[in-house]
Amino acid sequence: MRVVIADDAVLLREGLIRLVEENGHTVVSAVGDGPSLVQSIKDHRPDVSIVDVRMPPSHTDEGLRAAVEARAAVPGSPILVLSQYVEVSYADDLLADRRGAIGYLLKDRVSLVAEFLDNLRRVAEGGTVLDPEVVAQLLVRRRRDDPMRSLTPREREVLGLMAEGMSNTAIARKMVVTDGAVEKHVRNIFTKLGLHQDEEQHRRVLAVLAYLQP
Repeated sequence: MRVVIADDAVLLREGLIRLVEENGHTVVSAVGDGPSLVQSIKDHRPDVSIVDVRMPPSHTDEGLRAAVEARAAVPGSPILVLSQYVEVSYADDLLADRRGAIGYLLKDRVSLVAEFLDNLRRVAEGGTVLDPEVVAQLLVRRRRDDPMRSLTPREREVLGLMAEGMSNTAIARKMVVTDGAVEKHVRNIFTKLGLHQDEEQHRRVLAVLAYLQP
């Protein structure tokens, strides 16, 4: 994969460069501010970008705002946000175009390099991967006339695990049920959300995005 990295912390940025390149990928640009991220994505059209939320000058949400701007300039450009913080407002904006290829992981909760690299690949391939804490904070903002209300508690649980990037097999293991039971829940979710005619992976992305929209 061709990767752009945006993080103003030099040691972390260099560590990410080494991690990515030692695992067979190429870092085409490594930057420390939002405008440079946007320009790098325009120039290089990477397979995926790893982006911190808080960058200069105010160290609040510049990275996330830049990611939203980059997705507007290069529609569908895959973005994996890697941060210590959950910034809900711009996370909503990042999800709003419903194209998928979005991840939001918390630095302190990434414990396995192989799992991080797998999540990076999933985002590059168009999937959606979100830390459970990010999911929880996004769901707090849901509107009262939520279309998810038609889902059963079990179906909501399955969809929440889908939002974390889990496959049907992984969900079955987590919930201690059969693969067939999970497949049935997934089919019901697609039906209730009106996602009938599409390739399954794309429907999974659309279902997750519908789940997370406020």
